[in-house]
Amino acid sequence: MFQLIQDEADFIVIDKAPGVHFHSQDGSAGVVATAEARLGLKLYPVHRLDTLTSGLIILAKSSEAAADFTELFSRHGVQKYYLALAKGKPKKKQGKVAGDMAKARRSQHKLLRTMENPAVTQFFSASVDEGLRAYLLKPLTGKTHQLRVALASLGTPILGDELYGGEAADRGYLHAWQLYFCFRGQHFHILSGHPPGAQFALPGFGKLLDEEWGNPDSLEWPKP
Repeated sequence: MFQLIQDEADFIVIDKAPGVHFHSQDGSAGVVATAEARLGLKLYPVHRLDTLTSGLIILAKSSEAAADFTELFSRHGVQKYYLALAKGKPKKKQGKVAGDMAKARRSQHKLLRTMENPAVTQFFSASVDEGLRAYLLKPLTGKTHQLRVALASLGTPILGDELYGGEAADRGYLHAWQLYFCFRGQHFHILSGHPPGAQFALPGFGKLLDEEWGNPDSLEWPKP
């Protein structure tokens, strides 16, 4: 269900498996409750991942630490990088997706043309196999389903994300890959393991991470 990636005095970072609920529901324990039971700690979530999404989650060890993280997130002090795979050719290969978001039908959200309180996502993409592209995503905001909606708006919904029109697959191909932040005077760069999934195991994807995207904070990102 998860792997413990980092254990600090005030927080832990876990790597959540795909298809695992964040909160307990349907009579089964979510990843937070499971981590609390396994580690014998009271944990305080400071952000979350969708069920289909795998990757890094920060869990504070006290309400005070959680409040500090909440303030850090509110001033965009935590930079997150995600990996995704999608079939087809996007409307643009790199740049940004921005717009207000609103609830739609069937638990979906949709991207609007207005910009009052927009979701903003920067991205790069590259071909990794015939008809398949990888996406390196840098969300500048933290809206619900933001990355899933962003890729769907490009005409390339995430592979396995059937809610937004993605082709069926062994998992939803979205992974929270790297975190950069400064907490209580200490700088952290936290990297997850290689994401699980048959398509993430493609040689072209691994080569892309090794040769081009391995240090995403150093890339020349499109202007926000």
